[in-house]
Amino acid sequence: MQWLVWARELQSIAQAGATYSRDPYDRERFAQVQRVAAQMIAHHTEQPVERVLPMLQAETGYATPKLDVRTAVFQGGRLLLVQERSDGLWSLPGGWCDIGESASAVAAREVLEESGYEVRITKLLALLDRAKHGHPPAMWHVYKVVFLGELTGGEARPSLETADVGWFGRDAIPPLSLPRNTPAQVARLFEHRAHPGLEADFD
Repeated sequence: MQWLVWARELQSIAQAGATYSRDPYDRERFAQVQRVAAQMIAHHTEQPVERVLPMLQAETGYATPKLDVRTAVFQGGRLLLVQERSDGLWSLPGGWCDIGESASAVAAREVLEESGYEVRITKLLALLDRAKHGHPPAMWHVYKVVFLGELTGGEARPSLETADVGWFGRDAIPPLSLPRNTPAQVARLFEHRAHPGLEADFD
């Protein structure tokens, strides 16, 4: 998906230029660069430019990767997964980081909101570049943070975002929501459980 890499780079240049340039002519040129990025994305996704361009224009300031936080929670050798209402597939509970909260606080809150279970975050398991791990292409450059959570209470309870909650053994993982997590990542979590001394994975 080289076109997406180029479109992201153009968006990053345009976003930084709009942020730091004071020359009105330069700002106009950066707006043109941003429109080219929108046209590339629109062409390859068969979406109208009028829909893509506002998404790019909404991003302001210096462009940095977005942060997606997930939590691995084990009970009796089984891993907690939630079924996403958006695609009917399964994932580790989690979501985007919110402003004003630490990544671990977001992780614990997302588990509670999406599954009904309370956890204590105990360890960082992975900090991954989404683009390097077999996920489907995405508009934005994303880092995925995976924590280990210790179950402390609660009970299974779906949410507005999740249709079901379940515990699954290593050989019984249901179809996964690939934008959120991959089979290789889930398999690696079971390795971390089996070998608690493993260091956090990265890149």
